[in-house]
Amino acid sequence: MVCVCNATYCDTLDPVVLPAPGTYVKYESSKAGKRLERSEGSFQHNTKTPGIEYNLVRLPMACSDFSVRPYSYDDVPHDYELKHFRLAEEDVKMKIPLLHRASAMSRRPLSLYASPWTSPAWMKSNGDVRGKGTLKGQAGDKYHKTWANYFVKFLDEYAKHNVTFWAVTAQNEPLAALLTPPQFPTIAFTALQQRDFVIHDLGPALARSPHPTRLIILDDQRIHLPHWAKAILGNATGARYVAGVGVHWYLDSIVPASCSLDATHKLFPDHFLLYTEACSGFLTLRSSVSLGCWERGDHYSHSILTVLNHFVAGWTDWNLALDLQGGPNWVKNYVDSPVIVDSSKDVFYKQPMFYHLGHFSKFIPEGSRRVGLHSSRRCLLCQLEHVAALRPDGTLVLVVLNRFGLDVPFGIRDPAVGFINTVAPANSIQTYLWRQQ
Repeated sequence: MVCVCNATYCDTLDPVVLPAPGTYVKYESSKAGKRLERSEGSFQHNTKTPGIEYNLVRLPMACSDFSVRPYSYDDVPHDYELKHFRLAEEDVKMKIPLLHRASAMSRRPLSLYASPWTSPAWMKSNGDVRGKGTLKGQAGDKYHKTWANYFVKFLDEYAKHNVTFWAVTAQNEPLAALLTPPQFPTIAFTALQQRDFVIHDLGPALARSPHPTRLIILDDQRIHLPHWAKAILGNATGARYVAGVGVHWYLDSIVPASCSLDATHKLFPDHFLLYTEACSGFLTLRSSVSLGCWERGDHYSHSILTVLNHFVAGWTDWNLALDLQGGPNWVKNYVDSPVIVDSSKDVFYKQPMFYHLGHFSKFIPEGSRRVGLHSSRRCLLCQLEHVAALRPDGTLVLVVLNRFGLDVPFGIRDPAVGFINTVAPANSIQTYLWRQQ
């Protein structure tokens, strides 16, 4: 590649403008086509890896299907005082050390929340951590109170390792438990059963504990909203114990966000909505892991943009990293992940999903507030998707997704700053940041 000059044109370089203290200017030329291209940045005050700044982490309470085996923390029958409660090797040798490393590297504090898949077998109606079953008995009895205290013991034991939890969910997919294959670790609850468990057992147990841990209900598909929220938050005692509603993305196409998320927010505006699980590669005719698949990243961003515009406060991916098969998973429920590890080569692959997530997690920190956007004109064939947020530091953020196969020109107007013409390239996602004057 050469730069062509003639008698009337030659590319020029603007005068050097020295940067402000603590910042730097970079000029770059490259084989790809950059020629003394100017960019700016800030010096870091430490050597922490910047990354894409995840700060919301979900942790299974004992086993999930993405464990290598089924297990609980207390397999001694009728141990209602939980004298034999012990964290597993997976917690002590893997989860806790990894959480410590992640916290040390993170530029922002991590908000951890835990979700149970199953109770010990002796508490379940089917006598097995696997398969369809409910807690024995009914709310307020020894089984339910022991199960509630199990949550507190979990928080106690992790606290001994200097790991604290912002929240817990009452149960992973309490109604999906009725539909899953028989080998899955589950406990089934109806909305009314979860309401009674929260009111009589889990809510009081958490309130009595020394942990300021918040409680999230549902943790299942949005097809159950607003009914699930009405059943629990419509009860004054239940509403007092609960901080928010957890939602999974798997059946989002069945019910519009306006009928579920908006309706729930309108009824219970003081309780947050949080997307607590999402992944690609499930129930697919393609391989579970599809290295480099841009469309799966598109799907992530489409979901995040949609739900942020419908009162959702955050979005959590299911697996931080998986192997090439989409596991490990002891029930062979393999799926895809933003990071795929090839341990045989000692390498890992950051997929398009990883970078799509980064367009949000890197630039929209906790404490940001969504702000309104007005679209003056719409293209039915090339609809751009977008969300805008005001960060705590006063910076405005605009994320724009173009899932269309052609470039889409558009403009951004901020009355406080001005107007720019720009383009969303075909199949792209962009994040814009600016300060108002």
